[in-house]
Amino acid sequence: MTEPSPHRPTPPPPPPADGLISAGRRNLRALAHAVSHPSHPPTPLFADAPQQWQRLLPYAVALALVATFLPVTVTVLTHDYAVSGGLAGAIAAAQTVPLLMVAHRPLQAWWIILPADVVGGLFALGGPDGSGIWPWTPPVIVAYLFLMLALALRETRRTLIGVWIVTGVAGLVLGQFFPEESDGTNVLLIVLSAVVLVIGGALRERGDAQRRLVEQETISEAERSRRTLLEERTRIARELHDVVAHHMSVITVQADSAPYRVGGLSPEAREEFASIAASARESLTEMRRLLSVLRSEDTTGERGPQPGLDRLQQLVEATVRAGVPAELSLTADLAGTRRLPQSVDLSAYRIVQEALANVVRHAPGATTRVSVSSDGTDLTVLVVNGPPAGPASPVEAGGAGGHGLVGMRERVRLTGGTLDTGPLPDGGFRVAARLPLGAKDPTAP
Repeated sequence: MTEPSPHRPTPPPPPPADGLISAGRRNLRALAHAVSHPSHPPTPLFADAPQQWQRLLPYAVALALVATFLPVTVTVLTHDYAVSGGLAGAIAAAQTVPLLMVAHRPLQAWWIILPADVVGGLFALGGPDGSGIWPWTPPVIVAYLFLMLALALRETRRTLIGVWIVTGVAGLVLGQFFPEESDGTNVLLIVLSAVVLVIGGALRERGDAQRRLVEQETISEAERSRRTLLEERTRIARELHDVVAHHMSVITVQADSAPYRVGGLSPEAREEFASIAASARESLTEMRRLLSVLRSEDTTGERGPQPGLDRLQQLVEATVRAGVPAELSLTADLAGTRRLPQSVDLSAYRIVQEALANVVRHAPGATTRVSVSSDGTDLTVLVVNGPPAGPASPVEAGGAGGHGLVGMRERVRLTGGTLDTGPLPDGGFRVAARLPLGAKDPTAP
């Protein structure tokens, strides 16, 4: 048998088992804390309601309860229990006036009403003919149930359990001390209050679940929009990298080959060309490092040359084959050999591509006109479609593959232009983009 090493630390003893008495004490402390500390701020019950009358409704109900139960309680105490008028008024006020707090502080109202109900039961002992029910009078029972409903709609389950236990203990103690006066209303209030607390608690938890669901849906929608925006910006960054990388590669090749193509260069000129080539290669390395971070694993097929206005005719023809009667209008200078900044050329193509895709998806069969023109300063892209020829679906902010109106706006913003989209009176839709031909650097602040 192997003896334990003298240098091995002795494991700590296991923690003592949690006994029944200590667990009971801990639960009692938790219940006492729940009963003595409200679980919500003193805000009105329907503070988030959209209409003002809905926000005022809890106060109107509380005022109606006090206006109803105060005179009824005074009458019952004086006629059925022979309580003097002044004392009956004081007891009735303590039992009913705190109901004004049920709209925003129901637990604090309970702290006042339950002791007042107990004191009222003690003063109601021994009515003139012994016919009055005891320890809880009829107005006390009904008003107390309204209070329980207000508590159930605001407080936590632990608080409700503590309130119900205290209510039951108070009624049972009164019944045990005066068994000849008690006629079972203490048990009746225990049962009825339990039913009201369960129903109100279920309604509150259902409302909380619905609010959490709405919040989750709102968060999910915001997350989808954010993800669409990030994906589109990533795609734009890759395409801009391809555009810039092409020019930087040309600069590198020209700088490296200049000493061999141009004769009679001085050593200083050769050194300058070498420095230009080295800087261009370093810039390409940094761009490729950025591309490795931005490029997702499923976009390896996007490394080829990017499309531009020269492929708009093919795009429109493909849209016509998809069942959308579309026509393209290009100004003479754009239809010729004029070269545009590649970022503008690519953005214009992508905007037309997404606009036509939206027509196919959301307005099948609609007559569509694509117009691209330039005034020498700005490139204007206009895509207008008529009402759909068949059943249409609403236009969404994001389309398949992460594009959509969000992607259009992001492309236009990064080129320094403007975008205007919206429905037309005849049921169609319009997309108008203005892209400056002197496009801004997307990385500029």
